[in-house]
Amino acid sequence: MSVQQHLAEAQRATRAGNRDAARTHFEAILAIDEEEPTARNWLGADAMARQDASAAAAHFEIACKRQPRERDHWINLATASRSLGDSDRERAALDAALAIDQTDLLALIRMAELQERLGEERTAAERWTAVIALSSNIKDPSPEFAEILSHASQFVGGQQRKLIAAIDKVIAADLAGASTRDARRMRTAADVWLGKRPIYTNHCEGLHYPFLPADEFFDRELFPWLGELEAATDTILAELKAILADSDPGLTPYISLPPGVPANKWSGLDKSLDWGAFHLWKEGERFDEACARAPRTAAIVEALPICRIDGRAPNVFFSILKAGSHIPPHTGVTNVRSVLHLPLIIPDGCEFRVGGETRPWVKGEAFVFDDTIEHEAWNRVGEDRAVLIVDVWNPHLSDHEREMICRFYGAAGL
Repeated sequence: MSVQQHLAEAQRATRAGNRDAARTHFEAILAIDEEEPTARNWLGADAMARQDASAAAAHFEIACKRQPRERDHWINLATASRSLGDSDRERAALDAALAIDQTDLLALIRMAELQERLGEERTAAERWTAVIALSSNIKDPSPEFAEILSHASQFVGGQQRKLIAAIDKVIAADLAGASTRDARRMRTAADVWLGKRPIYTNHCEGLHYPFLPADEFFDRELFPWLGELEAATDTILAELKAILADSDPGLTPYISLPPGVPANKWSGLDKSLDWGAFHLWKEGERFDEACARAPRTAAIVEALPICRIDGRAPNVFFSILKAGSHIPPHTGVTNVRSVLHLPLIIPDGCEFRVGGETRPWVKGEAFVFDDTIEHEAWNRVGEDRAVLIVDVWNPHLSDHEREMICRFYGAAGL
């Protein structure tokens, strides 16, 4: 008999409740094709039913190898690995399932349970939060699923209370010595980040610092050192041109989405050099080799009052927008920082919008904007556009607030 004939007989036997006959046909299939995934998956499930998780895991691993994009195989392997107490293999299997679909509810639940068992409380809370969000449209959950959601809510709430206590302990002394304005801003920022109250201004993906003026483009007077930076435009441009002239400039896509993320506004730029970057600093880390290729630029930037938060800021990079490209409307992470643009290579037909104001870049004329206000960029012509982008502090923050913010990030583990 062929594989297809055995499959048909095995399925017929399964429907009839004759598992012994079905097992015989599936085992016969493996004698023909030892990696046949349907047979491996069925025999794995059969082994689990017989409480032989080790044999089941072996079958599921082969099924995953043969069909790596089949989510059910990975979930089954995770289940068998959990029965065996093999947390590493369980995590790897769940990671593979989520790489297929980051919104897979069952995979998220299993990952949250795993991380909770391993004591990874913060990441478990993040997974449970995702489970709650994805389940919000389920009108009438089963009793079993309702119990899962109840546990998720209790766990997330407990973690939030722990985080509140930890942050309060760290920043209490700062708040006691702060001005009324500074303490109000810092405490409300923490409350917003913890979900205790909303703010109806800006649009921040991370920490939203309240009661700051929601400037689209900041007044130049707030940055008295901009003129010195602009005077170095030709020096910075010369180093950029040398980098771009290299046979391998070292540009990387600015947008790089993880596997399994659903299609979104960034999909068109994902892993594309249509919006490329040459990073001198990224999330607070100085790239020494890159800075060595633009040493005078690096020295100029280091002399600026840039935003410095361990593991978060600054980001400093040459941003290259290819001819004909568009950066879609988006908002940034936090309004404690502002973003500086120094235009370097600006063909006619390039524009930048922040909120309700659209303006062209002009070579050598720097500006600073609040990137938590919706903004987008166009290059409508046949030449590439290049600007130097630098993170700086929001000019409306006091020095004391900057210090408290850095300690807040450290306490929150961000």
